[in-house]
Amino acid sequence: MDFSRRDFLKLTGSGLVVASCAPGLAFASYPDKPRELALNNLNTGEALETCYFDGKNYLKNELSRLNHLCRDYRRNEVHAMDKYLFDQISLIQAELGVESEVLVISGYRSPATNEALRAKSGGVAKKSYHMLGQAIDFRLDGVNLKQVRDAAISLKAGGVGYYPRSNFIHIDTGPVRYWA
Repeated sequence: MDFSRRDFLKLTGSGLVVASCAPGLAFASYPDKPRELALNNLNTGEALETCYFDGKNYLKNELSRLNHLCRDYRRNEVHAMDKYLFDQISLIQAELGVESEVLVISGYRSPATNEALRAKSGGVAKKSYHMLGQAIDFRLDGVNLKQVRDAAISLKAGGVGYYPRSNFIHIDTGPVRYWA
C-alpha cells in the first residue's frame, strides 16, 4: 500500500505514545515511511523542503542541507545537527496532525556565539545543547505555540523550553525536562 505524507501523519498519531519512549525508537511502528520537513530559517531567509529519511536510511546529503540551514549564521559555522531533533519535529507535527513549515530561530551555536548571547541574556545556558547541535528553537507556522509545546512534552524525548513572549519553543535531545 502506498501512503502519502498526510496518511502517514494520520496513522502515526495513534502510535506516538508507545513509539516515542526514546528518540531513536520514535518511528519504530512505521520504520519504512519517509520523513519530510519544510523549514525556513528566519534569520537568513533560507528555506528548504527535504525528505531526510527515505524509509530505511537517513540521507547524508539531506542531513547536510539541514545542517547548513541550521548553522550558526552569525559566524557562518556549520555543525552536524542531531538527526533525532528532526524526528522530534516530525513527531510533533504528526501528533498535531499538521504539515506546517518549521520556522527556525536557532539551531547550532558556536561556543563564541553562545557566550556572546549569554552576555546579553540570562536565558542562555552556559553549556547549551545548541553548541553540540542537539537543540533547535522553532515554531510551526500557523500553529498555536502552546499546542506545539504540549506535543513536544508528550514525546518525552528530551528538553522542552517554552518562550511565548519570544514566540518559539526549544527542544533538545538531552535529558527529559521542561521549563518556561
